[in-house]
Amino acid sequence: MKLKTIMLGAAATLALAPVAMAERGADGAVNLILWQAPSTMNPYLSGGTKEMVASSMTLEPLAGMTPEGELFPRLAAEIPTLDNGGIAEDLKSVTWKLKEGLKWSDGTPLTAADVVFTGEYCMDPEGGCSQLAKFEGVDSMEAVDDLTVKINFTQAMPDPYSAFVGSNTPILQKAQFENCKGANAPTCTDQNFNPIGTGPFRVTKFLTNDVITFEANPEYRDPAKPAFATATLKGGGDAAAAARAVMETGEYDYAWNTQLAPDVIAGMEAGGKGKVSAAFGSLVERLHVNLTDPSSSLPPDERSTLAHPHPFLSDPAVRKALSMAIDRALLTEIGYGASGQPTCNYVPAPEAWASPNTECLTQDIEGANALLEEAGWVKGGDGIRAKDGVRLSILYQTSVNAVRQDFQALIKQWWSEIGVETELKTVDASVYFGSDPGSPDTIQKFYADIEMYADNFEGGNPSPYLAKWTCAKAPGPDNQWQGENMSRYCDEEYEKLLAQLNQTVDPTERGQIGQKLNEMLTKESNAIIPLVYRGTASAHANSLGGVALNAWDSEIWNVADWYRVKE
Repeated sequence: MKLKTIMLGAAATLALAPVAMAERGADGAVNLILWQAPSTMNPYLSGGTKEMVASSMTLEPLAGMTPEGELFPRLAAEIPTLDNGGIAEDLKSVTWKLKEGLKWSDGTPLTAADVVFTGEYCMDPEGGCSQLAKFEGVDSMEAVDDLTVKINFTQAMPDPYSAFVGSNTPILQKAQFENCKGANAPTCTDQNFNPIGTGPFRVTKFLTNDVITFEANPEYRDPAKPAFATATLKGGGDAAAAARAVMETGEYDYAWNTQLAPDVIAGMEAGGKGKVSAAFGSLVERLHVNLTDPSSSLPPDERSTLAHPHPFLSDPAVRKALSMAIDRALLTEIGYGASGQPTCNYVPAPEAWASPNTECLTQDIEGANALLEEAGWVKGGDGIRAKDGVRLSILYQTSVNAVRQDFQALIKQWWSEIGVETELKTVDASVYFGSDPGSPDTIQKFYADIEMYADNFEGGNPSPYLAKWTCAKAPGPDNQWQGENMSRYCDEEYEKLLAQLNQTVDPTERGQIGQKLNEMLTKESNAIIPLVYRGTASAHANSLGGVALNAWDSEIWNVADWYRVKE
């Protein structure tokens, strides 16, 4: 079992930060803008990337991933391996050792008990943890001593680097969150908005869907970091305004997720104040098909639940036709240019896991029409197909964003050419990717027929990402609408193959099984309809040093190393 790991310590970012930092906070303030405003600082209660990015300024995992996709220790003293004894010979456990002297921002020591508590917090069956797939196969956790945590698996785990690896599963302070487990998790407002952390910054003020202010963590393990005394993270607006605030007005230093057309970005960069950096990881813009009935005629707690199959999207022919009608090459050209690639894959990387399937890359309007005809969906006088009194009429939702609205308009047109009526809906990104179980407009609630978004996974192991699509992880009232299986995909054969993946050690075989699972979600079922393999792109000021965009973890993974470039 081989895995490339690296060690990052106090001097790890010399290549990124050629100017030595005299002391913590010497460079004053840094300003970030996320046009999708964070709704919580607790990534366990949100599947949104914006929450993960914001919380990564304060909360840290045991290990992270570099921009090259290599493991490195954060709170851990080293990466456990077979060679150093951290991974058991039978692959049924992994033992992590914490660095000595680590403190929470309130001055109390970080211990193994905090790690164990965090795992129990997420795995509580009443908690609706958004990161539950990262704990797939975990049987138990134990604090061997104050600095040692042992994670036991239900069976041999070929790749144990899932739980507590990457910014989606950071360590929470037990003392702060111990009354917030299970059904209480979303009610702990102060804890979820103001978590005590070990990262370079600590929260001083959180206004949901608005602004977060931070100050340098006085207990951070490197006394010279962070270079900035304070940080402000502004949420809201749109991608264009955020990018403009960095590259044209210079009001902000960093703008996350500049999801804009290539010509728009080029025009802004011409101002000379900043630039956009991009990195390819595993981000795929895609459509999710609701396999359950979102009809408002059902009671709120029965809409989009497994108890009620969708009246027409349950038909595989309809789902396949929707995919066949799409011109992915054109979407890529107008939306992303060189920072995008048309794809048929939900998992586009690593290469061994990406299916060679390219069938969907060729638009086939004629074939889609023929498929629907053969399945008994007949066009009426208004051009819309119907069968047994059920019309192919779709509500298609996504977040407010210029590129996504362009995609919606084109896809609506293509679907009209195959006899499908489409109503478009846009939702403010802060709500759409939010974590409010009472909101009808989140991606988890999915009170629509089709929804579009993108997310990614950390590191080189896609198995937890594929593990999201099990029956038990479908969002619903029983898990406070915090499940990960947005499409409500539920297939016994998929779950059997997933179990086989979790028992397979050989890397080649794991990749082959991963490809098959990938194809079951896409090519075979079209429960997920991939569109574009996107690069992660964000803007940063020319005066901001140390930025190294990361597509395999929080993109601001090294915010502790940022500094102000001296003129």
